[in-house]
Amino acid sequence: MKGHNVYLAISLIFIAVLSRLIPHYPNFTALGAAALFSGALLRSNPLLAFGVPIASYWLSDLILNNLIYSAYYDGFVLFSPSAVYQYLAIAAMVALGRGLGQPKSTRLLGASIAAATVFYLISNFGVWLSSGMYPHTLSGLLLCYEAGLPFFLKGTLPSTILYSYVLFTVYAYLRRRVFAHSG
Repeated sequence: MKGHNVYLAISLIFIAVLSRLIPHYPNFTALGAAALFSGALLRSNPLLAFGVPIASYWLSDLILNNLIYSAYYDGFVLFSPSAVYQYLAIAAMVALGRGLGQPKSTRLLGASIAAATVFYLISNFGVWLSSGMYPHTLSGLLLCYEAGLPFFLKGTLPSTILYSYVLFTVYAYLRRRVFAHSG
C-alpha cells in the first residue's frame, strides 16, 4: 500500500472512531466498521492494523470518560473497568477484517454482521464480569446478554453494516479520484 493510501486509511479510521463523540443513538457508531476497515486495509502492517483503531478508541474513551461521563468516576480515568474487553473485541474485529480480502458486497455484509456479533459477545461478557451489575452465574451472564440485545440490534449491528459500506466506499472513491495521480 502506498504511503498516501496508508495515511488516508488511518485518517478515515480515526474519523470513524471519533463518531463516538457526536450525539448518536446508543452504540450506533462507526467503531466496528473502523476495526474491519483497518484489518482489511492495513493488513500488511499488523501493528497499524490493530494499533490505530485501538488507540483511536482509547483516545475517544479518554474524552468520554473524563468529560462526558466524569460524574460516574472518582478522578481522572485512563481505562474504564471493562476497557480490556472492549479492546479485545476491537482486536477480534480487526482480525476479521484481515481475513476479509477485497470486500465484495456479500462478503462485507457477512464480515460486518460477524464483527458486530463478536463485539456484542465480548463486550457484554466484560460488563458481566467486571461491573457487578449481574450475578456471576450463567443466568447472570444470560441476563447481561439479554439487556444488551436491544443496543446490539438497534445500534451495533446496523451501524457496523452501514458504516462498513460507507468507509470502504469513501476510501475507494478518494483513492481513485483524489490520489489517482499522486506518487
